[in-house]
Amino acid sequence: MGQPVTARRAILSGVVGNVLEWFDFAIYGFFAVTIGKIFFPQEDPVAQVLAAFGVFAIGFLMRPVGGILLGHIGDKHGRHKAMLVSVILMAVPTFLVGILPGYETLGLAAPVLLLLLRMLQGLSVGGEYTTSIVYMIENAHPGNRGLAGSLSVMGAVGGILLGSAVGAGLAANLSEADLQQWGWRVPFVLGLLLGLAAIYLRRGLHVVPVGIKLSNSPFVESIKHHRGPMLQVAGLSVINATVFQITFIYIVSWLETVDGLPPQTALQINTVSMAALLPMMLLGGWLSDRVGGKPVLVTAAVLITALAWPLFWLMHHSSLPLIYAGQLGFSVVLGLYIGAQPAYIVKVIAPHVRCTALGLGYNITLGLAGGLSPMTATWLVHRTHDDLSPAYIIIVTGLLALLALWSVRESQMPVDPGHLARAQELLAAVDRGGVPSNPMIVNSIARSFGLDVKASAPLEETIQRIRHAVNRAS
Repeated sequence: MGQPVTARRAILSGVVGNVLEWFDFAIYGFFAVTIGKIFFPQEDPVAQVLAAFGVFAIGFLMRPVGGILLGHIGDKHGRHKAMLVSVILMAVPTFLVGILPGYETLGLAAPVLLLLLRMLQGLSVGGEYTTSIVYMIENAHPGNRGLAGSLSVMGAVGGILLGSAVGAGLAANLSEADLQQWGWRVPFVLGLLLGLAAIYLRRGLHVVPVGIKLSNSPFVESIKHHRGPMLQVAGLSVINATVFQITFIYIVSWLETVDGLPPQTALQINTVSMAALLPMMLLGGWLSDRVGGKPVLVTAAVLITALAWPLFWLMHHSSLPLIYAGQLGFSVVLGLYIGAQPAYIVKVIAPHVRCTALGLGYNITLGLAGGLSPMTATWLVHRTHDDLSPAYIIIVTGLLALLALWSVRESQMPVDPGHLARAQELLAAVDRGGVPSNPMIVNSIARSFGLDVKASAPLEETIQRIRHAVNRAS
């Protein structure tokens, strides 16, 4: 077993892995046209781009498989082993893509090898995010778990911004010939450095958090006994998948085709808005530690649903300030939701199957809803001739998330043994006539049971709710 890990190191090791995962996502998308020219036959330029994005899509389709595989390792052999495997499966193939000869040298072997490498990366993507948030949140202080979860998703957005910045920097400073000959390979090779940093941080981590037993058959047990919580996680993740893909991936082409903006302007607006997500995600996680995850998620989901059409309407103008206002509005409400979500969905799943069930529920939604959202939005605009029709997809998504939130009950929340012992100590002290001097500690214990408590809630009422939760868990 490794040495005890500090909460700071646990968080940093998770963040770096998520940066690497989405750094690769961004640079592959940025250089998809060049990759198509290098690895596929020259006869049809359109077919080259489609083939390159097809290989990109294969990585998404492998996500659920990766969630099951790496989740199984995390639940049966320990979180840290799954995290090491996932970062190796991302770093090594990313580096190999950067040095892989093209079609002119290897012939058909070039696209086949590229496909295999993307499949391995897809396995990593499927397990990296969910396993890392489980590890980060389980090792965080009970009063800071929302904040720790928000840092994990900030790593993902940070990776996208880093990849886009590196790609844009290379495109601005190299000739088109140099970029196509060797420049596009540079960020893939640099990805190995991020991978080595993640491996260094993850070596010697705890095999399993204190008080959590490992499962012998986590996948079978998840399917047999935890289908309900997995469906809830899938529903709670539909906003991540759909709203993010529409408002930060699809929106670039929408601004170009519908508003007629130059590509450079559309990308600039999107980059600024994505950067604005970072502080809002941090705020969402911080608020969830103060008032509870469910109130933050419900509020954000209601705002996303209510403001979807007005924000799209703002973006449907020739005025840049109005367009910025519309997309920055999505940054605010979406940032709050996805910042508070990681710690909440981790609590929904029982600890001994947490990596597997969370990986499966989350990645099925990301693979299906996330993968299909841009295409569905494109089809809807064409079919209805309504430029604002993507907003209706977001409205339906928000309602599904609210339904999933409504279905989660306090009584179903699994309790970690360490939290149970902490609560029992509190209740024993109260029964002896003691009066807690710090309401924040009491509220923290209550939230570790999945109870949503306000900072202003009467102390006696919160203690009584903790007592009921302890009785259910004992």
